Amino acid sequence: MNNFKKIGLTALAASLVSVSANAGELTASGGASITGSGYSGAIGAGGATSWTMGNSVTFSGSTELDNGMTVSTSFELDQGTANNSSNGFDSHSVTISSDMGTIKFSGHGGSSATSAMAGTAAGSIWDNFDGKAKKLGEATVSDALVSNGGGNNTIFYTSPDVMEGLSITASWNPAAAAGVNSMLGLGATYTGIDGLTLSYASLDIEGHLTTAEGDETALKASYAYGPVTVSYSNFSTEVGASTASTDLEMTSYGISYTVSDELSVTYGTEESDAGDTAVNAEYEGFSVAYTAGGMTISAAMYEGENTGHANTAGDDLEYWELGASFAF
Repeated sequence: MNNFKKIGLTALAASLVSVSANAGELTASGGASITGSGYSGAIGAGGATSWTMGNSVTFSGSTELDNGMTVSTSFELDQGTANNSSNGFDSHSVTISSDMGTIKFSGHGGSSATSAMAGTAAGSIWDNFDGKAKKLGEATVSDALVSNGGGNNTIFYTSPDVMEGLSITASWNPAAAAGVNSMLGLGATYTGIDGLTLSYASLDIEGHLTTAEGDETALKASYAYGPVTVSYSNFSTEVGASTASTDLEMTSYGISYTVSDELSVTYGTEESDAGDTAVNAEYEGFSVAYTAGGMTISAAMYEGENTGHANTAGDDLEYWELGASFAF
């Protein structure tokens, strides 16, 4: 009887080892941040200093199938989005990879071909001024790229290199309900020259009303030579009638200098064009970052002019920020 027990236990142990191997790998990563910031010259902002924090944990799992495909899943817990439409989870997705490329299905937090490139060459300086004072809150091109970025139940495809250094992306954001836009995007990235990265994408927006139909384009270029990286970006969106919220263009330049493996300095400019009837909003400033292990200390000084696409009182602002972030 004891021999039969030993045989049974040995077989059970072997089966558990086999199941564990097939289960793949499950990992967790996270981050936290503390940020202090303030404004001057803003009616409604009053120059007050505010402190904020961020925290999130991302769980990821992956396994390789017998046919060579790799299947992975990821979801993020983010306290700041506990009441979002995904019932407490932030971004979550399933990704299938093979020699034919990668298909990512996002239940929440998906990207379109253009929104995957969101973030200007200068580091989205505009976002520090958006909605912060009396005249702010108007949409900008970067806002539009994100809002047309896919959201729930979207598909994003990335090809392997179709030629040396050239890959293709495609996105489909189906209309999930009546009155919701559908979007089809196509993009390409070229890295075939040492130090050079070129990316371009376009998005066709189909709505139930002509006022909701339109298109977006996103262009990015950067060149790194030694410790210096020079960047350029141009985002453009035209949807329906030409208004400050639907017809916009954001042009940005940036230059970064890597002082050492830990320290970097960046200067950038951005200009938001809301059409002939509005004043262009302009932003510029410096940022510095010091990284040691999983900790990054950062500081920034930015200036915004005509931030509400106007030149009335409250539209010129200065912004400062000190932050510490931690990855684990």
